[in-house]
Amino acid sequence: MTATHAFWLAGRQATGDETFEVHNSYDGRLVGTVAVPTEAQVEEAVAAAHAVVDEFAATPAHVRAKALNHVADRLTERTEEIAQLISAENGKPIKWARGEVGRAVSVFRFAAEEARRWNSGDAQRLDTDLGGQGRLALTRRIPKGVVLGIAPFNFPLNLSAHKVAPAIAVGAPIILKPAPATPISSLILGELLAETDLTAGSWSVLTVPNDRMPALVQDERLPVISFTGSGPVGYAIMDSVPRKHCTLELGGNGAAVVLGDWASDQDLDWAATRIATFSNYQGGQSCISVQRVIADAAVYDRLLPKIVAAVEAQVTGDPADDATDVGPLVSEDAAKRVESWVTEAVDAGATLLAGGKRDGATYAPTVLADVPADVTISCEEVFGPVLTVKKVDGEAEAFAAVNDSKYGLQAGVFTHDLQTAFRAHRALEVGGVVVGDVPSYRADQMPYGGAKQSGVGREGVRYAMDDYTYERVLVLTGLAL
Repeated sequence: MTATHAFWLAGRQATGDETFEVHNSYDGRLVGTVAVPTEAQVEEAVAAAHAVVDEFAATPAHVRAKALNHVADRLTERTEEIAQLISAENGKPIKWARGEVGRAVSVFRFAAEEARRWNSGDAQRLDTDLGGQGRLALTRRIPKGVVLGIAPFNFPLNLSAHKVAPAIAVGAPIILKPAPATPISSLILGELLAETDLTAGSWSVLTVPNDRMPALVQDERLPVISFTGSGPVGYAIMDSVPRKHCTLELGGNGAAVVLGDWASDQDLDWAATRIATFSNYQGGQSCISVQRVIADAAVYDRLLPKIVAAVEAQVTGDPADDATDVGPLVSEDAAKRVESWVTEAVDAGATLLAGGKRDGATYAPTVLADVPADVTISCEEVFGPVLTVKKVDGEAEAFAAVNDSKYGLQAGVFTHDLQTAFRAHRALEVGGVVVGDVPSYRADQMPYGGAKQSGVGREGVRYAMDDYTYERVLVLTGLAL
């Protein structure tokens, strides 16, 4: 894994004048050296994508579907190799990395299926009024133009897939910009796309440094931006290009609500296990990881020790070990930030029930109770393996606590009552409500995105395809309807 990795410029491999290194955050070893495109090469990629907008949009559906299925097949064939790479560059435990490859396979398969049935066209009679006699409207969706996809480090393969696959499915050229900490997984996608017959110039994977992104964001030839990452960066992008279409999948402060009817030992064991697992998977570096547990007073005293025991049972260690549940964060600086937030909370009166220790880039799975509402860890996305637990009195107080956040990505509600589930769906200010489980569940074909400061627009293959396109109406006149 220590080879120099070329980037992909308009469908072909290229190298620039500079390189940067990618290191494993667990042990510091060199994972790979990555080439950086020059400004001239970035211009070449953008110009190539812009030049083929019309040609790529006209590509037959079966051609796009075949390419997408090819990528899915090749990801399947290379699952273990790619999972090892994700684990090495990201620090993700290998079992979670294998799961990420499997999800990316599904994304490309879903996109292939959607490409085949996409744009079948809706017909509408217009003779419902006198002026529309003999007229029929046909509606199709047309790509808005080249997509600039900006991917994060936490799911370097799958969230790149969520940019690339929908773009190909609708026939929109795409320039993918991976995260500097984890670019090699995205470059693997380039290898697989290069094996297809997609239009030359219709895709590039450019390992551009973050400080050179403003020029790409501002480029008028890239009318669609799909960004996954932090709120400040995402909103800065949107504010800088108000006339572009921006899809922003930003942060969260995921809450799991355990209501009073979720009261049997089996219920509470299940909730505690799911909460412990999904507050710590990916080292807590997921926008929908469980950061807050909001438990009804009727079950709080029985639930809390089960959560603490389940969190303490999480195996922390080498991400290459199949037994490891929790690996390092993406960097030691990230772990130091988490450490400082926990220290702030404890100094302000929070009770530390588990964890609270850092070893390099690894932070121990942590549980806090009695956390003041105004400390950072209550207000912001921790993006680390830290869980806060709060006692409430009844459903209304629980739902109010969920909504007492500037974020609104997803929430989990543990209840057996169908009416309560529908009330939660109505009341909670989030993009998704998961009943009977944690907020961390995501199926890659479902609409995914947030409310409030968790972003705008939706991912999920079909929903991203909508975001990348607009409706165009064709009116036919003089027909015998």
